[in-house]
Amino acid sequence: MAKKILKIIGIIAAVAAVVAGIYFAVKKIKEKKAAEANDEENYVSCSCCEAQ
Repeated sequence: MAKKILKIIGIIAAVAAVVAGIYFAVKKIKEKKAAEANDEENYVSCSCCEAQ
């Protein structure tokens, strides 16, 4: 009986770890894409640098 309970707890912990890993991966990808979008929006050309 104890082995069965430990096995179920282990499975739940493994599933939770996978879900957490996916969550953090998606979060990191979204942050990276948001940072790239902000770089493009905040870009200001400088005519003094382009004249050279």
